[in-house]
Amino acid sequence: MQNLDSTQDYRTENPLDIVEQIVEINEWMFDRRSDQEMAVQVPGTWCDYSLYFAWNEEMEALHFTSAFDMRVADDQKSRVFELLARVNDRLWLGHFCIWDSEGLPMFRHALPLRGARGPAIEQMEDLVETAIIECERFYPAFQYVIWGGKDADDAISSAMIDTVGEA
Repeated sequence: MQNLDSTQDYRTENPLDIVEQIVEINEWMFDRRSDQEMAVQVPGTWCDYSLYFAWNEEMEALHFTSAFDMRVADDQKSRVFELLARVNDRLWLGHFCIWDSEGLPMFRHALPLRGARGPAIEQMEDLVETAIIECERFYPAFQYVIWGGKDADDAISSAMIDTVGEA
């Protein structure tokens, strides 16, 4: 992910203005639906991630999600819920959940900004970068459970293998 110039003051009343700048510098496809909503497509190693940003001016909070391109069938939900508990235990920021009406696994986070003129550019970059890193890190675990039929412990063990050295 490319970062904006941190020597400039990008603070604004609306955090989506900063998100739009991050998206443009990375040349990601996006749709700024309104002053309150933005949808972004980010290419990843495993799939394209669908990022969604919603700014609630009254609450002074930004809601953010990053959805996977995979569906959870009703008969898989109990195994996926077990995986969610294991995965979320490993996160510092945000959490994974299932968007129930669509059956999509997604990363979610909210950024409260009450009393601030807006977020720092570094906050917004960290929000997006953290989501992408966590989605990339845990996508294989979701894939093992949803498509491979593995249980949560096996999926985490398989997905969390760290590569040592260089090829």
